[in-house]
Amino acid sequence: MGEWKKTGCVLCAQNCGLEVQTEGHRIVKVRADKENVRSRGYMCRKGANVAFHQNHEGRLTQPLKRTEDGFQEISWEQAFSEIGSRLRGIVDEHGPKSYAYMGGGGQGCHFEAAFGMTLMKAVGSKYSYNALGQELTGYFWACGRMMGRQNRFAIPDEHHAEMILGIGWNGMESHQMPRAPLVLKEFSKNPDKFLAIIDPRKSETARVANLHIPVRPGTDALLARAMIALILEKGWEKRDYLEAYCTGFADIEPWFRGFDIQAALSVCEVSYEDVYALCEKLVTLSWCMHFDLGIYMNRHSTLTSYLYMLLASVCGRSGVAGGNVIPGTIVPLGSHTDERDEKNWRTVETGFPALNGAYPPNVMPEEILSDHPERLRAVLCSGSNPLRSYADTTAYEEAFKKLDLLVVSELAMTETAELAHYVLPAKSGYESYDGTFFPWNYPEVYFQMRHPMVSPKGDPKEVGEIYTGIAEAAGYIPEIPAYVYEAAKKDRKTFAAALFSFASKNKKAMKVLPFVLAKTLGEELGSANLAALWGITLAMPKSNRKNAARAGFPLPKLWQTALNPANLAKALAGMVRHGAVAPVALLTPQIAQSEAVFQAIVDHPGGLWVGKMDLDGNLAEIRHPDGKMHLHIPEMDAWVKTVTPEAEAAALKMTEEAPLVLMAGRHTAQNSNTLMRDPAWNEGRRACTLAMHPGDAERFNLTDGQMVKIITEAASEVIELEVTDHMRKGQVAIPHGFGLTHNGEVFGVNVNRLTKNTHRDSFAATPLHRFVPCRVEGL
Repeated sequence: MGEWKKTGCVLCAQNCGLEVQTEGHRIVKVRADKENVRSRGYMCRKGANVAFHQNHEGRLTQPLKRTEDGFQEISWEQAFSEIGSRLRGIVDEHGPKSYAYMGGGGQGCHFEAAFGMTLMKAVGSKYSYNALGQELTGYFWACGRMMGRQNRFAIPDEHHAEMILGIGWNGMESHQMPRAPLVLKEFSKNPDKFLAIIDPRKSETARVANLHIPVRPGTDALLARAMIALILEKGWEKRDYLEAYCTGFADIEPWFRGFDIQAALSVCEVSYEDVYALCEKLVTLSWCMHFDLGIYMNRHSTLTSYLYMLLASVCGRSGVAGGNVIPGTIVPLGSHTDERDEKNWRTVETGFPALNGAYPPNVMPEEILSDHPERLRAVLCSGSNPLRSYADTTAYEEAFKKLDLLVVSELAMTETAELAHYVLPAKSGYESYDGTFFPWNYPEVYFQMRHPMVSPKGDPKEVGEIYTGIAEAAGYIPEIPAYVYEAAKKDRKTFAAALFSFASKNKKAMKVLPFVLAKTLGEELGSANLAALWGITLAMPKSNRKNAARAGFPLPKLWQTALNPANLAKALAGMVRHGAVAPVALLTPQIAQSEAVFQAIVDHPGGLWVGKMDLDGNLAEIRHPDGKMHLHIPEMDAWVKTVTPEAEAAALKMTEEAPLVLMAGRHTAQNSNTLMRDPAWNEGRRACTLAMHPGDAERFNLTDGQMVKIITEAASEVIELEVTDHMRKGQVAIPHGFGLTHNGEVFGVNVNRLTKNTHRDSFAATPLHRFVPCRVEGL
């Protein structure tokens, strides 16, 4: 034990800095890292209990193969050989659309995505399913249409704001911005700042807010339309901003002129006075907004995301410091996949497109169970447990049993792994080099490459190594010449020249570059992920190089173009043919900056700023040819017009059979998706209950602590009732991340058993988990 080692939390997207003490395979002590430049000594109880994630009896240690007699241990060589052969056979017979990659690295280990996506593309498939497609794709799509690229989505810049507007977001429990509880309390208590929350229930965040708008569940789109209409009615819109930086305002303005604001607010069950006061703040203060699953997983999800972005633009708060801004990244989170481009696939059975590179997990069961000749037949799943993380567990169970090949790379024998043909043990986020690409800061760009903290038990591998082994066995990696291996044993400048020389002569190698790096430089560094990081820094685009220069990594004077494999391979080949100056000499300025960034990341396992954007130049990040924000999205025209007080009042009428609305997936301090499988971390707490308002408990003759049955269209579950006035009448809530099997026992209720995968947004197919009609009965 003894030495404290710097690392980061892998249990939520904030990845707060931690320090740990270890013994062998185990983390034994945890404390917050006070020197971390982003979290600055903050951690929540999840980070404090991260040892329960690392240390538990269910960790996998050897590759497993399903047989008639159950799972049997096999060697890595056998696993790679058999999986590679079966994968290649399925794709050769049924085509690339028969294969899907499901993963992405979740909350803490994003480097697997580089390898998973590379294998997917090598196969010829485009089907990538991940958690972003379960939550955020409608928002990404709206950002793409407004900003020009789906992966240039806006985040709140609370550091330069006077006010935060939170919508369907419980940051006191779910975080989703650095040091969220501390920041929210500061905005609430500081007389020069303001915190406003729109949320049906009296959440932990609503309780500290200066203004709480308790909107009726499912009416967020109606409220957003009413707020914009109110601002326009009062003449409060920022005309100078709209004229200078936006196009399409004249096209959207009729959606709000003459709208019946009073009737809409009546249906939303909020007071006109409160909404008026909020709108006054929105046009007088510097503010940013943060919305979450209360929007992303609710009725009219994609439309509501779009309407709130319009609200920010009408108030002049998009693309400005202290507003909602396009952040800098070391690697973009997702990719621009415009569904209007015929080159981008749609799912063969359900017809949904990829948004920001991700297909919606809600449709995967239908894509597998289909009779279509190009249906999904093979899935490689890593860092993901769809049988507990995604909607409609029953549908997923049925679908996964039909697959010709299911391979799961995981830390433990998850509920999904139980159905797999092969289960491959992955190193944890504390046994490998790994990091995340979440862009939650502005103007700074943060990155942390965690180092291995503990020695692994058994023989797990980095998921990047696993995908490399499968790809090689399947024949997707070209032969790598000896001189590349030899160069990897020398300095990295020499290796760079050898790599690009090889790549310039072999187009196939270019397409699987992460695998080439893993097999060469990765062997020398002891990590495929670390080799991938080197490749990322070497291929930094022009914008990242400028950001790095602002953060203290000098921009090479001779630099003219982005240093990426495509143009460098071509340039190097030309220089060699024409007997030009040695390629390494010409590459030295670019490599010098890349090496400085790479080495700084490696030398700072506690994380650091690797870039800094121009604080007041965010509007220049818009990628439309005219450089302006496009407010009008034609596809939303008809949808907006359906969101009227009359239509919404009719749609929201509850029935005797389902008189309540279930919030399926409540954020609490006791849940962490499915990453904490050992329930001991919540010992003594009421971690998984059905929360209900006292008025509803009296209405249905129920009492606190009673076991009750909740019934939805999908299924029923028995759960303990928790009566609390923090809930809103007519709404009940169950946290996500439970129903996990640990040491043969199931702890809590799997809320996704109660949801239907077909209960989803009509455009993005995100689940409507915040509006699931249900009834509750006493036992």
